[in-house]
Amino acid sequence: MGKETALTLWFEELNKKDVGLVGGKNANLGEMINAGIPVPPGFAVTAYAYKRFIEETGIASKIYDILRETIKDSKDPTQYEEASRRVRALIESVKMPEDIRSAIVESYRELCRKIGTDSVFVAVRSSATAEDLPDASFAGQQETYLNVRGEEEVVKYVQKCWSSLFTPRAIFYRTQKGFAHERVLISVAVQKMVNSRSAGVMFTIHPVTGDKYKIVIESVWGLGEAIVSGAVTPDRFIVDKSTFEIVEKEIAEKTVEYVRDPITGKTVHLEVPVDRRNAPSLTDEEVKYLAMLAKKIEDHYGHPQDIEFAVDRDLPFPENIFIVQSRPETVWSVKPREEVKAEKPKVAVERKVILKGLPASPGIYAGRVKIALTHEEAAKVMEKGDILVTKMTNPDWVPYMRIAGAIVTDEGGMTCHAAIVSRELGIPCIVGTKNATQILVNGGYYTVDAKTGVIYEGIIEELAKPVPAAPTAAPTVPAMGMVAAPMPITATKIYVNISIPDVAEKIATETQADGVGLLRAEHLMLSVGKHPRLLIEEGGEQRMIDAFAEGIRMVAQAFYPKPVVYRFLDFKPDEFLALPGGDKYEKEAGHVGPNPLIGYRGAFRYIKEPDIFRLECRAIRKVRDEYGLKNVWVMIPFVRRVEELRLAKKIMEEEGLVRGPDFKIWIMVEVPSTVLLIDKFIEEGIDGVSFGTNDLTMLILGID
Repeated sequence: MGKETALTLWFEELNKKDVGLVGGKNANLGEMINAGIPVPPGFAVTAYAYKRFIEETGIASKIYDILRETIKDSKDPTQYEEASRRVRALIESVKMPEDIRSAIVESYRELCRKIGTDSVFVAVRSSATAEDLPDASFAGQQETYLNVRGEEEVVKYVQKCWSSLFTPRAIFYRTQKGFAHERVLISVAVQKMVNSRSAGVMFTIHPVTGDKYKIVIESVWGLGEAIVSGAVTPDRFIVDKSTFEIVEKEIAEKTVEYVRDPITGKTVHLEVPVDRRNAPSLTDEEVKYLAMLAKKIEDHYGHPQDIEFAVDRDLPFPENIFIVQSRPETVWSVKPREEVKAEKPKVAVERKVILKGLPASPGIYAGRVKIALTHEEAAKVMEKGDILVTKMTNPDWVPYMRIAGAIVTDEGGMTCHAAIVSRELGIPCIVGTKNATQILVNGGYYTVDAKTGVIYEGIIEELAKPVPAAPTAAPTVPAMGMVAAPMPITATKIYVNISIPDVAEKIATETQADGVGLLRAEHLMLSVGKHPRLLIEEGGEQRMIDAFAEGIRMVAQAFYPKPVVYRFLDFKPDEFLALPGGDKYEKEAGHVGPNPLIGYRGAFRYIKEPDIFRLECRAIRKVRDEYGLKNVWVMIPFVRRVEELRLAKKIMEEEGLVRGPDFKIWIMVEVPSTVLLIDKFIEEGIDGVSFGTNDLTMLILGID
């Protein structure tokens, strides 16, 4: 019997090409196991088994008849709910064919034998065959059942998973995305449960900003369902993808955890003991290891991933880390670069701030608030264009989220359901406000700035300008959307100077400049915090390379594809003195003279200390080659003679930085000799100049 007609298949037998047989979830679990990723063992009940089930029991035609009869208005959520109720009752009421049942039972028995127990706890999870495609986030639309144990229970919950192919949210989503119901089948994963101490989700691209050089990890105590459901605001860790260093850490108060009851085996909600509520749910060691696994998974698939993980309370590190799912990230991985750039934040004007939260889906919207604590309540009160305010969403809320102008929740993090769906729908969303449902006034008007995570009282016209609203049954205030003010177009390119990389995105958005004419290296050197010669003596060369590369990347990415001209480090000897190691390597070395302006600096220093200059060159090459930001050019400061330029270029070429169509070399014109010899410099090979008027004025006139 081949794969195509198998009723069950072990994860080890699967790979990513088997999506049509076992759905995206199962195919990816098999793919990861075969790639050496730690995945809990299990098997897939194939889509072929489901297809045989609905055909042999004669319910296939009945299912599709119910859908056609019931759903007449694609925008009416109540029709989806009625269709779902009827179809699910039909699927769960018929008896499973005996050979399919036997195949499931035998595979479960074999899983128990492999683990060494008579009755293992498993997760029974759906895996739809159109699920986990890069442009369709089917995540969470079918059911997952945790802590299932025993042969009959497994069979029962497999059948429930089959029926969950027709939840209201799943029917709605397929209708909106244009998937024919008849063409979407369902497989089921039966996988050993991890006895989770902690669990969570990871994105290998920043889910809000689209920064592909960061890994975002969110975690809670107990099972990961607490994150997805929004019951708990998770801990949040941001990790540098190249160094695996934790660059940002936010530890939330976690009052609830979902755990397995040791007596009943069922999932229960417990209060987290006071001593653990504000403690990190992951150690730094676990965070870094998870980030390395995330990078390995992304490298294997070749595109950003949305990953679920669990940490077993019964095993030592690192054997306690398991990946339980990976799927393509569905927002930034499919957005064109122009659209990503258009979404950079605009600084809000000062107004009355009512509430703050986590900006989860960028955008600005102003309108009327509707507070709904259940999706049934949302069905009654929500009108198109309202701001939906609730504690947290789950997949049942999708029909009402779709008609919202913006979404605000009390709970949740950047990877919760509300955040993920809002980003896909393109709806501004702020999560984790803690008390929006209590603070905001039902029916009141507010401006939601989901780029900064701030909610203002009233309509702030400077932030959101009116756009036509779709007509509704009752008169409403016009919906408000963000409209960018047009900037004048000039024949002359307008560049900006930047010293601090952190402000690059803000400057790019506010100025809409044509590029960066001067990116100063001096702030990057200060951030490293040591004299470069001391770093080299201590073996810290890579630290300097990584720090410089990260700063340059931030600016280059903010302005991409516009040019960013990086000026090589031009600290004067007296400026180096302020750094640890400065006395030894500047004063004692005799570099500090009576007038640092004309001392040991610029291109001459690069030639005399090429090992330091090479570190900067390697940082530039890392940004251009590893990060793919070819818009980074360079500028050599304080060049006195043509020979200095020639020798500096030779070192650059040895480090892989060769002047060409996509790599330009400029020089600073700040020494009189450069002015007088400019023709010679052009002959030697430069692409541009920048006038350093401070130094040039003093050196021409002989004054300071």
